[in-house]
Amino acid sequence: MKKLSALILALCLMLGCTAVAENAVSWEDFAPQLEAAGVTGEFVTFDQISIALFIPTGASAAELPDENYIGYFTSDDGSDDTIAVMYVDVNGMSLEDYYAMLQEAEGVTELEAGTVNGLPCLSYEYNGCLVCSFTTQKGYVLEVIVGPLANDAEKLAASFILASIQAVD
Repeated sequence: MKKLSALILALCLMLGCTAVAENAVSWEDFAPQLEAAGVTGEFVTFDQISIALFIPTGASAAELPDENYIGYFTSDDGSDDTIAVMYVDVNGMSLEDYYAMLQEAEGVTELEAGTVNGLPCLSYEYNGCLVCSFTTQKGYVLEVIVGPLANDAEKLAASFILASIQAVD
């Protein structure tokens, strides 16, 4: 994960982070450069929600902490880095309502609305992790959480992972 973090920092500096500045992120903005740099991993598809997420080499599937999680990945190097995918029951709340709720929530910082690969979402930091939230057709919020983030390089690596979230047919 540390090599990926350094690479992401370099790529964001080269790209000027224009996609992030516009609150719209696309996997196509990053994939060619990562491939050229030799970053490896694989997309994992979560059939329950028809979403795929890039999991970098060095992270492995782990036991789900509880029934709200549909995916949980830990770092192979023994660090506490995790990637979690979970459903949050928000009683059918819209993304706009969820945004308003998060504005009042303690510990939420850098809250922004945007899109990832065409999917409307909210991104924010919470308890040292980077989170991307989407509403689902079933009235839940899907949250993808990456962290904890110890430094800016890890924050950029988490941003890259979140930029890979995409709908699948």
